[in-house]
Amino acid sequence: MIGLNVAIFIVSRGVHDRVLDEFALQAAVPSLHQYITYQFQHAGWPHLLGNMLFLWIFGNAVCDRMGSISYVLFYLAGGVIAGAVYTTVNDHALVGASGAIAAVTAAFLVMFPRVHVRLLLWFFLITTFELPAMVLIVFKIILWDNVFAPSLQQDAVHSSVAHSAHLGGYVFGFLSVLILLTIRALPRHQFDLPAVWTRWRRRTGLVPDFGAPDLRRMRRVVSKQLDAEPDGPAQLTPAERMREDILDRLSEHDTAEAVRLYESVIELDAEIVLPRKQQLDIANLLNHSQRLPEAVQAYESYLRAYPSGDDAPQVRLLAGMLSKRLGDFERAAALLRRAFSGLTTAAQRDLAAQELRGAEAQLPQPDAPDSV
Repeated sequence: MIGLNVAIFIVSRGVHDRVLDEFALQAAVPSLHQYITYQFQHAGWPHLLGNMLFLWIFGNAVCDRMGSISYVLFYLAGGVIAGAVYTTVNDHALVGASGAIAAVTAAFLVMFPRVHVRLLLWFFLITTFELPAMVLIVFKIILWDNVFAPSLQQDAVHSSVAHSAHLGGYVFGFLSVLILLTIRALPRHQFDLPAVWTRWRRRTGLVPDFGAPDLRRMRRVVSKQLDAEPDGPAQLTPAERMREDILDRLSEHDTAEAVRLYESVIELDAEIVLPRKQQLDIANLLNHSQRLPEAVQAYESYLRAYPSGDDAPQVRLLAGMLSKRLGDFERAAALLRRAFSGLTTAAQRDLAAQELRGAEAQLPQPDAPDSV
């Protein structure tokens, strides 16, 4: 989408303005094709590059979650809805991808509300720092859309701020993706907005789940819990609450606290397991900090919970190598044998075979039978 926007902009530089007007969204008397074509027209290089920057920051993750075809359709639909809202309250021409990108930005907020974005600072010194995506999105909604972007538009005909188009794109992106996640038409994950809301509801016991088929029935269930328990609604067990805290710490990049909590929670419940990615993240953090026994336990918890994952052979290889370093040769040999059968690359299979021979060499050898 970025390449297409840039290519069309370059080609349009040699086209007469009267021709370009046919592709802008003429709000007073719009044509159907203009609801698509206006999205690929920009007033100048600063206008284009500013829009493409935000599309690059937020669009990749949304595209990855939706899939390429669905993402393109969603992007175009966001632009169409933004244009339709604009034409209801304006009569000036409109160009730019801002409405579609507003939809993408709102979709990112629903899918990844707690993600951090790494920014490059180039001012006297060059460095990087991380900022919550929500802060960057608020900056885009309040400052970029209303202050910076209008000042970058060089064409006086299109210099008015398209507040209604931006609003239409944001509302469409937010509500449509929220609905798609709720009905599970899009893949769910532990840190999307419905999941964050559900965890808060579970902690407070005050708000029904997203997607509840009958809210009145949910209220009756909550009321019965309140009546049955004088101290309030059913609470999470200590281990469950700690598990939720670990997920929160990982989402906030507080890895040291997440590891500390994980080591505490397995003392309460050795069978507890995190979602797939987070469990693997914790195991890798333990490994990198040289807490090898805990790392092996975390990797094995991962394998018990997700035995058929694509990366299970590599996890078994790593757990087997760590077990060998710890001197647990029987466990190492068992893990390495299973890993070898699932590995696909020659380098990994050679490594597994080498480690397996070393582990088996340390196993007790069976006594030779007495000679007759």
